[in-house]
Amino acid sequence: MRANYTVRSNRPSPFRASHLALRGLWNLVWLLLFRPSPRFIHGWRRLLLRLFGATVGRGVRIYPSTRVWGPWNLTLGEHAVLGPDVDCYCVAPIEIGVQSTISQYCYLCAATHDFESPDFRLIARPIVIRDQVWLCADVFVGPGVTIAEGTVVGARSSVFSDLPAWKVCVGSPAKARRDRTVKTPNSDL
Repeated sequence: MRANYTVRSNRPSPFRASHLALRGLWNLVWLLLFRPSPRFIHGWRRLLLRLFGATVGRGVRIYPSTRVWGPWNLTLGEHAVLGPDVDCYCVAPIEIGVQSTISQYCYLCAATHDFESPDFRLIARPIVIRDQVWLCADVFVGPGVTIAEGTVVGARSSVFSDLPAWKVCVGSPAKARRDRTVKTPNSDL
């Protein structure tokens, strides 16, 4: 038996007009100044993100095809990397630690909708990616997730819950498969 209720198809935005205007301005800047910038000019893209409220550490590399929903909710530690075609849907804060790499086609999704609510109410929850993490190609990270220091998440994995430190995690949902050991220089000799 189906529930008998009316769903509003034109529900109002949960964001204030000033927020929508700022997002509109950011989208214009992304389209005209960020996206067409040459691949190697990471400093220019760092500057644009900072102008819109992002906290960006030294030596951060951000590729021109990276999409950021709201820079004011983005924090990037020193020498972090946002690879080509990464999508940061930062409705809630997204924090990426020092020397962490987010590889091509990753999707960091800091919001979802309440599927049990008739109007699919927006639920925003922060994502924290600690230092020295590597998200391999095409990883999805859901709202409210923390990935601990030193973790590697294998290609095409989906992360829906917190992951432990210094592990190699794969799958959908991603699970720890083994410890991550870091070789020292000349350890192969």
